[in-house]
Amino acid sequence: MPDSDIHRVIDAVWRIESARVIGGLARIVRDVGVAEDLAQDALVAALKQWPESGVPDNPAAWLMGAAKHRAIDHLRRKQLLQRKHGELAYEIESVTAPDFAAALDDDVNDDMLRLMFTACHPVLSAEARVALTLRMVGGLATDEIARAFLVPEATMAQRIVRAKKTLAAKRVPFELPKGEERRERLASVLEVIYLIFNEGYAATSGANWMRAALCEDALRLARMAAELAPEEAEAHGLAALLEIQASRSQARIGPNGQAILLSEQNRSRWNQLLIRRGLASIARADRLGAPGPYAIQARIAACHATAATFAETDWNRIVSLYDALLTVLPTPVVALNRAVAVGMATGPQAGLEAVDAIAGDASLQSYHLLPGVRGEMLAKLGRGAEARAEFERAAAMTRNDAERAVLIRKAETAGSKDPASIGASEAGPSGPAD
Repeated sequence: MPDSDIHRVIDAVWRIESARVIGGLARIVRDVGVAEDLAQDALVAALKQWPESGVPDNPAAWLMGAAKHRAIDHLRRKQLLQRKHGELAYEIESVTAPDFAAALDDDVNDDMLRLMFTACHPVLSAEARVALTLRMVGGLATDEIARAFLVPEATMAQRIVRAKKTLAAKRVPFELPKGEERRERLASVLEVIYLIFNEGYAATSGANWMRAALCEDALRLARMAAELAPEEAEAHGLAALLEIQASRSQARIGPNGQAILLSEQNRSRWNQLLIRRGLASIARADRLGAPGPYAIQARIAACHATAATFAETDWNRIVSLYDALLTVLPTPVVALNRAVAVGMATGPQAGLEAVDAIAGDASLQSYHLLPGVRGEMLAKLGRGAEARAEFERAAAMTRNDAERAVLIRKAETAGSKDPASIGASEAGPSGPAD
């Protein structure tokens, strides 16, 4: 097998198995930073040996076996003489690589959940949680994470190192919290996954409107969270939201990479399997308790997913869902989303009034979708010059090239085009008309 093919196999195995390996090692060494380093050492060993010896029959077991030997070396180097650590080292040495893999499998669900809760610990900043989750749970390399968030690799590497040092300094235990603390920490886990997906679905900056790989990683993490916390309604609510949002990915990007708005998308390109999975997750969340923010947003996404055409969208239902969302997530962005739905359900004048009612909020002053939405309403009212000014203001504020192109096009056509044909904005899961 050519080296390039072997490297692709290694990358695939690492992406799938790294979290399981790190989680199992963290249970042994009780330090997620050390566990991640040991797992990385095993990966380096694979990169060196597999091109010469070939890919093992069971590459996942090979990685875990290599990681086991590094864990033993680590314990020996640290001269862990306490009885507990001595017994632990003896137990590790007494099993073969396949047995070690089986031992990890015994607690794989708990290990994976512990790893997610540790990487998303509130002691870390939101940026650090995202980076550490993508590194340790998502299996991404530092340069991949850096490219995704448009920061230098050195900056991202420092962020990850600081995060691991913070966890060690704060003595954050590698354990699954219980009771109220578990519920609070789960919210942090789900928030990080949500942020990762949002950045992938509607990139903050750069040339591309979407970063599909980030969406895929977030969706995989959301599924994992739902599987590992099966009794938590919001875990299924988030999985539902991301499944349905991801179903539109292929229809959102044109052949030349241009953004295609929700109203203009070819719905035959929507992934029906993902939609069915999302609807099933909504039903499961409903059985587990009152809907939270993610489950409500999933229902909003479902309104779009189940409408045969844009014109057939049940905007009155969406307005009522945003009303419910505002009761549990009373943010200006949610209020702006509701204003879009009001404009679609009741008319642009009502929508404009709803937008203007929140336009003075300080947190929206640098949010490009505020003038973007206001421009939509003005264009539909036939106030072309005002609409053009708002679209131009929004275009100047956004840092995403693809979105800027959409806003410039709207500015150029405002007043000279049938306002009803101007597509509604589409951002991430929390974005207008989405």
